[in-house]
Amino acid sequence: MTTTMRLTALTPELRAAAFHFTVYSSGATASVYFGIWLAGKGINSEQIGIINALPVLAMLAMNLFVGRIADRASDWRQVIIIMSVTAGLIPIGLFFTHDFWGILLVWTLLTLPAGSIPPVIDAATLRLTQRRGSDFGFVRAWGTVGYMIIAAMAGFITASFGEASFLPLFLAMSLLRLVVSLQLPRFRAPATVPTLAETAPRAGRLREVLRPWFVLPLVAFGLLQANHSILGAFAGLVWKEHGVSEALIGPLIAISAGAEATMMFFWKRIGGRISARHMILLASVATIVRWTAMAFNPPVVVLFGLQCLHALTYAVGYFGMVHFIANWTSEEIAAQAQGFAFVLQQAATVCILLVFGTLVASLGAKAFLIAAGLGIVATVCVVVSLWLKPAKGERRP
Repeated sequence: MTTTMRLTALTPELRAAAFHFTVYSSGATASVYFGIWLAGKGINSEQIGIINALPVLAMLAMNLFVGRIADRASDWRQVIIIMSVTAGLIPIGLFFTHDFWGILLVWTLLTLPAGSIPPVIDAATLRLTQRRGSDFGFVRAWGTVGYMIIAAMAGFITASFGEASFLPLFLAMSLLRLVVSLQLPRFRAPATVPTLAETAPRAGRLREVLRPWFVLPLVAFGLLQANHSILGAFAGLVWKEHGVSEALIGPLIAISAGAEATMMFFWKRIGGRISARHMILLASVATIVRWTAMAFNPPVVVLFGLQCLHALTYAVGYFGMVHFIANWTSEEIAAQAQGFAFVLQQAATVCILLVFGTLVASLGAKAFLIAAGLGIVATVCVVVSLWLKPAKGERRP
């Protein structure tokens, strides 16, 4: 009774924000030390790329399937909880496996449910805040704050206690997400309450918007997101090989999240000045700058500055992507549309992770020039989309 009263006293936005804080908790831990932990197990760079890439490949079909189920459910909440419970328990298997194939199997099994959560919770939260007239950026920013705090904490803990601390910490973060998911609010509007997304015509079926002008910006953000996957899989390893202290790797990851969170918290004040696709275009240009500079192995102080560009390369691009989808799709396909965009991100991530291990082994930091090249391709995609269907009249965030 007391717990129920406390939950009802919290707004749906605060309860959603609490869950967002934990969504990327296990990923933050992995981004700091997973590559180093694998190397300590005798896994080489090529195998690290495979372990990071193949689970994402397996998720390509699953995300559309999960999105369809979530959209047909009475509320998106049920699917989010099921995925959180599954992703919270499977990491226990990592304590009992030590070779490449065993780690690949367990990592794949836990990545499938964990990776299905973000597109559904993003779609659900955006529709909730649109319906209630609240600030989506403020709620979503807590996901980044959680990532930042946990990444910094993971860096400190693993630097202090070494390899033995990684798995217990990773499991603890997975279980934290499980527990917090149980208090999520209902996201869908009651049948009698119209939502903002319903005040103008929106596509009710995914195939209605699968046109080049719609798909190209999502491809562009997929390429940008593939670049960010490199940070989690290889940046810590590359930085360590070039003399960056393990104690600084966590803060380097965390400061990018801090820049991202700052952008999200203040987005409502500045976001309405630029259309959704122009946000993705801005993120693409910033990507070219960021990864070109990283390829030349700059000193740590410059790395901190480049990591701050995450506010543009991810936060601005992310807002552009989710609002672009919301502009043109209805609530009936919210999770499916977000899932489709996530599939494109995963496909790009698989491709870059499968080859990046080999590139890092042979080129070192110079491999980041490939990431800069993807930024160029993303820029072209957005420009072509704007040429096919100008942004004039497109509703801004």
